[in-house]
Amino acid sequence: MSSYGGKPRLSGTDLLHADDDAAKGLEVAPSISVTTTFKQPDAWDPKFDLAALNPSNPVRHVYSRYTQAVSTRVERVLSKINQGHALTYSSGLAASYAALVHSKPKRVAITAGYHGCHIVLETYKRTYPELVIIGLDDEYKEGDICWVETPLNPKGISRNIQHYADKIHAVGGRLIVDATFGPPPLQYPFKWGTDIVLHSGTKYFGGHSDLLCGILVVKTLDEWNELWYQRTFLGSVMGSLETWLLLRSLRTLHLRVPRQSESATILAQWLSQASNGKGADGIPAGVVDTVYHGSLQGKDENGWEPSQQMEGGWNATFAFTLKSVEQATNLPHSVKLFIAATSLGGVESLVEHRVASDPGEDPHLIRLSIGVEDVEDLKNDLRRALQNVASAKAKL
Repeated sequence: MSSYGGKPRLSGTDLLHADDDAAKGLEVAPSISVTTTFKQPDAWDPKFDLAALNPSNPVRHVYSRYTQAVSTRVERVLSKINQGHALTYSSGLAASYAALVHSKPKRVAITAGYHGCHIVLETYKRTYPELVIIGLDDEYKEGDICWVETPLNPKGISRNIQHYADKIHAVGGRLIVDATFGPPPLQYPFKWGTDIVLHSGTKYFGGHSDLLCGILVVKTLDEWNELWYQRTFLGSVMGSLETWLLLRSLRTLHLRVPRQSESATILAQWLSQASNGKGADGIPAGVVDTVYHGSLQGKDENGWEPSQQMEGGWNATFAFTLKSVEQATNLPHSVKLFIAATSLGGVESLVEHRVASDPGEDPHLIRLSIGVEDVEDLKNDLRRALQNVASAKAKL
C-alpha cells in the first residue's frame, strides 16, 4: 500500500503476502481449519491468562472463538490494506453492534444510510434505553459518537469525513465511518480523522456473494486487543469456512474493485445523459429521472470536492430513479445480465428495486451493484430493459 502522500494503490503483493509471517503449514493455498478446539500442551499452566495468547500473533491456538490460523491470516491482510488493525465479525451488523458496545455512547449522531444499522441502534437501546439518537447536523456534546456512512447507501453519494471528524472531536467524541461502499483503494477514512472504520466485508472484501462478514479497523493495537476481548465474549466470530472464503477473495481485491469502479462510473454518467426525462443513446425519453453517483456529485456549498476523499475511484454501487413506480417495479425483471437481488460488491452485477429491501426507500429508486462484466454488455442490457419498461408503460 502506498503512503497517504500519493495516489492510493492497492498492492496485489500486500493482498498475497501480508499474512506470510503468520503461523501456517507448507501448503500454498490456505487450509480450512474445521476444529473448534485445540489440544492443550502436556503441562497446562493453571495460571494461564487469556491475554497471554497474544491474539494478534498467536503461536498456538486454544479455542476457535479466540483465534485460529486462517482468521489470524485474514486479519493480517485486512489490517495491511486498511492501514490499521482489523478485526473480523460474523456479519456487518455484528460489527456494528460491537462498535456500540465498545464505544458506550450516550448519544449517536446518524442520518440516513443503511436501514440495518438503524435497527441495530434500536436493538442496542433495548439494553441501554437511555441512548439518544440525533442527526448528523445537530449540535454535539460530550459522550456522543458520530456515525457516518460514506458513500451513502443506496445512492452512493459521498459525505465529508473531515467535516464530521472535526465536529465530533471538538466535543471529545469519536467518529465511526461505515466505508462499505468505498473499500480500498477507493478511500481511506483514517486519513480524514476517522477513529473506527466499519465495513460489511460481505460486500467488496468477500466479493463473491457467498459469505457474511463484518470488519472493524482501529488505529492502535491496544484498542484492537480490547475489541478482540469483547468479541470473544459477544461470540460474534466468523465461521471457519467463511473466513477461508474471505482470505481467498481478498487475493483479487485489487483486480475487482478498480474494474467495478470504472464500469460503474461509465454507466452512471451514461444514464445521466438520459436523465430528467431527456432520453439518450437508445434510452427512451421520459423513463430515467435522476441518477445518483459520486462522479456526478460535484462540490458542496463549502467547496468540498468528493474526489479529494474518493481518491482511488468512484463507488461501484449507485442508484437512479425512474419516472413511475411501475417502471421501477418491472425493471429488475426486464434485464438479462443483471440479477434481481439485494446486496452488493460481488463479481456479478445486481439490480434491486430498493423498496423491496428497505420499505422506507423511494419506490421509484433502483440500486445497481456493478460487477466485472464487460461494460458495453451491461449498457446493452440496461438499454433493452429501459426500452421494455417504457413500452409496457405506454401500452397501459
